[in-house]
Amino acid sequence: MFDSLKKIFGGGGEAEKEKILSPVEGTAVPLSEVNDPTFSQEILGKGVAIIPAKGRVVAPADGILTVMFETKHAVSITTQGGAEIIVHVGLDTVNLKGEHYTAYKKQGDKVKAGELLLEFDMAAIKEAGYEVITPVIICNTLNYPDMVCHTGMQVKELEPIIEL
Repeated sequence: MFDSLKKIFGGGGEAEKEKILSPVEGTAVPLSEVNDPTFSQEILGKGVAIIPAKGRVVAPADGILTVMFETKHAVSITTQGGAEIIVHVGLDTVNLKGEHYTAYKKQGDKVKAGELLLEFDMAAIKEAGYEVITPVIICNTLNYPDMVCHTGMQVKELEPIIEL
């Protein structure tokens, strides 16, 4: 009974944190393990990196696809709660100019968590000499002082990796 009263009156408990779900299946690791200072030093923001097991990216939350890079190596989504997320497939992969990537959504599209955004050919990207590790960054980190990142585990698509 008290739990239902707490829900009605909002008492006692902490507000439900917005969850950012894994856009990629693989191994979640700390950003410090990314071989690029822009990510490892959290210059763009805090987050998680995923060593992908499959070459696909799904929306990590409901929101608007605010940027679909022309080179298709990265996407940015703004969630309904205001979090600004970048999913960046690989390191220096902008140099591939979109080769080995297929986009399924376009800039400005409304997306639901789990909708397919991109596919990428992991073997071809690696063969071209690039790493496929995929940082998932919250660009407006300062808005989320209590942000929690979950790493050191295998994740499937849509498993929670960041709590805001």
